Amino acid sequence: MNSAHENIIKNNLEKIAKSEGITTDEVRQEIALAISYALKSDDPKVQNFWKDIPCEGDTPTVDEVIDYIATQLIKERK
Repeated sequence: MNSAHENIIKNNLEKIAKSEGITTDEVRQEIALAISYALKSDDPKVQNFWKDIPCEGDTPTVDEVIDYIATQLIKERK
């Protein structure tokens, strides 16, 4: 992921935190929790979705998931 994407993600997470009245870390924790639940799905379509996300570790980070989804949405709009 490039630094421009990292900055966009950071700025948007800050906006979400401000609008929800919580910290950016809390926003990240909530997203990470949702990711962990979704990773446990036994639905083959859901598992294929997670396999498509490029990640450096065993599971994708919050930033990697957001970057992947945003990139896919941009591709679909073209």
